Amino acid sequence: MNFLQENLIYSIPALGLIGIIVMMIKSAWISKQDAGDKNMQELAGYIADGAMAFLKAEWKVLSIFAVFTAALLAYSGSITEINGVALHSSWIISISFIIGAVFSAFAGYIGMKAATKANVRTTQAARTSLKQALKVSFTGGTVMGLGVAGLAVLGLGGLFIIFLKYFNVVSANSTEMRTAIEVLTGFSLGAESIALFARVGGGIYTKAADVGADLVGKVEAGIPEDDVRNPATIADNVGDNVGDVAGMGADLFGSYVATILATMVLGQEITVTDNFGGMSPILLPMVICGLGIIFSIIGTWFVTIKDEKSNVQNALNLGNWSSILITAVASFFIVKWMLPETLNLRGYEFSSINVFYAIIVGLVVGTIMSVVTEYFTAMGKGPVNSIIQQSSTGHATNIIAGLSVGMKSTVIPILVLAGGIMLSYHFAGLYGVAIAAAGMMATTAMQLAIDAFGPIADNAGGIAEMSQLPPEVRERTDNLDAVGNTTAATGKGFAIASAALTSLALFAAFVGIAGITAIDIYKAPVLAGLFVGGMIPFIFSALCIQAVGKAAMDMVQEVRRQFREIPGIMEYKAKPEYEKCVAISTKASIREMMMPGAIALITPVIIGFTFGPEVLGGLLAGVTVTGVLMGIFQSNAGGAWDNAKKSFEQGVMINGEMHYKKSEPHKASVTGDTVGDPFKDTSGPSMNILIKLMSIVSLVIAPYIAVKAGNTSHKLEVSKEIRIEQKTDASGNTITDTLVNTTDTLSR
Repeated sequence: MNFLQENLIYSIPALGLIGIIVMMIKSAWISKQDAGDKNMQELAGYIADGAMAFLKAEWKVLSIFAVFTAALLAYSGSITEINGVALHSSWIISISFIIGAVFSAFAGYIGMKAATKANVRTTQAARTSLKQALKVSFTGGTVMGLGVAGLAVLGLGGLFIIFLKYFNVVSANSTEMRTAIEVLTGFSLGAESIALFARVGGGIYTKAADVGADLVGKVEAGIPEDDVRNPATIADNVGDNVGDVAGMGADLFGSYVATILATMVLGQEITVTDNFGGMSPILLPMVICGLGIIFSIIGTWFVTIKDEKSNVQNALNLGNWSSILITAVASFFIVKWMLPETLNLRGYEFSSINVFYAIIVGLVVGTIMSVVTEYFTAMGKGPVNSIIQQSSTGHATNIIAGLSVGMKSTVIPILVLAGGIMLSYHFAGLYGVAIAAAGMMATTAMQLAIDAFGPIADNAGGIAEMSQLPPEVRERTDNLDAVGNTTAATGKGFAIASAALTSLALFAAFVGIAGITAIDIYKAPVLAGLFVGGMIPFIFSALCIQAVGKAAMDMVQEVRRQFREIPGIMEYKAKPEYEKCVAISTKASIREMMMPGAIALITPVIIGFTFGPEVLGGLLAGVTVTGVLMGIFQSNAGGAWDNAKKSFEQGVMINGEMHYKKSEPHKASVTGDTVGDPFKDTSGPSMNILIKLMSIVSLVIAPYIAVKAGNTSHKLEVSKEIRIEQKTDASGNTITDTLVNTTDTLSR
């Protein structure tokens, strides 16, 4: 036991390494599966090549951004003091930033590579059984989940050990430890920066292709969604990988790292006597998340079905619930073993068992968010059925119904989040809020595996359609795809919930480093900052949706041109020019992702250095509240629209009459789905990165604006006022001189 206590810190990157090793084993298993006939492999090759072409183009642009930002961080880290006040940073923060950016990009690449291998193999597996198709597609998702979580824990834990040695940290509460953790924030900043561009760029790509393919293919030409004759269909399938896989992988990689880091920053403020050199509050989030990888691996064993009639959603839920339950039980023993009986953060005293309760709160909040999201977006449930029914009266009522569902879907999640924040704070103060987020993120590997399974199944269905395989193959892939739509929505619900708690923890860390104790909204500048912050998610969403619209217009024109100018496409006598549609989506996404990214990165810097930390705090509060609401609303509305459209493929009953594909209500549902596409796959999921990234940027600049705001130097001035009261008689002669009062006036 003593050996484990003394070497616990080294077990953290080891747990990440275990995740990566298991990921490699599963990836090798996928490669050994049958990839189908030559035509299927050719189509899968188009998709894989298109996805890699996009990533290379994106990395080329982002490498310039990364080098420029690293140079700024190196310069700022070299500043040792401002106005005589010492700063606790180092130029090493630029190296930390670069590593975080590279790891984030690599996490997305791992997921995309696995997905583009697993998609065609899932199609081939669907020719034999639904059980085998689920096994292949879910294993592909597991590769992504374990890759993301493993890289995050390995990178964060490994860098922390290196920085402890480099800065000669001797105690948990020393200035050297503060420097080590502050430099580590560069890793999180790099991860979140790349995540934002990957999410926004990937989202623009996938929805530009999807909307263009739908409008010309399904609506105008009347051909199936993934028909090989549609020039945009390859770009559409590429988009599933670069947006929902690579983008989501980078997104949750950033969330994972930011959550752990925020808890470490707050844990560093806690002075404890323990068996870990006073570092137990700092190490705890890394240990829980590292073990969460192991528990997620165990959870994957439960994801299996018996036959064609088995419920795929139930199998995924069983795996998810298993990993959550094991994490909850194990957390009790981890907390009791690591933490002392009593802890204190900023005057708030709490016990170790209360830290465990806060972790449970985080797990419960994440679970409820997923369940609620599933209800509002799943086929057969009331919200989706309401959209179906209102599709009978046209396109406009379908849109109205979808907007209503999305707005209503914010109520329960917000109440759950609010309750979770209050409960976790009640149990363990601000550290409780942060560790609740860490508990929620502990099973990220499992959450991502379930999430990535959806795009793989979607691609598998597309390949089956394009290869004109037997109907039973498409039925199996459609079964997986319908479940995948719901899991994608629940994954986004989980991501936005974790982002809300993570942002609050980062906000608490920012307040401590910036030296402010309260944010007074009675002050006009702070109130103005609150309003500006509330506006940012709206302009951010507008730019994302506008980018999809503009790129989709280009895509529509190109698809129409090919139908018009290339004879024989509709008769299968000529092959469409897929690469031109892929190029349109790639160029548009790279071009249009820059402005939203700039808003997230630059706004906190301008506000912080111009108006100080308190106004910046108001800005962050506005961004967080509005961003969470916008994220939930858009993701759920888009998911509900999508499954309302898919319901028509199986047939729906409206006013006693059955309606199927190509009916008038179905056409209305296609319009709703087209509107919802950028909601659920571009602007909605980007909200969680927006609020986290702005919080991390604020945390990084906090020491510099704290000095400027005068929060690190206080002067006390004492003045004494002496008043003598003089009494005289009628002749003006003095009777008494009395010392009446002495007052002390204290000013800061």
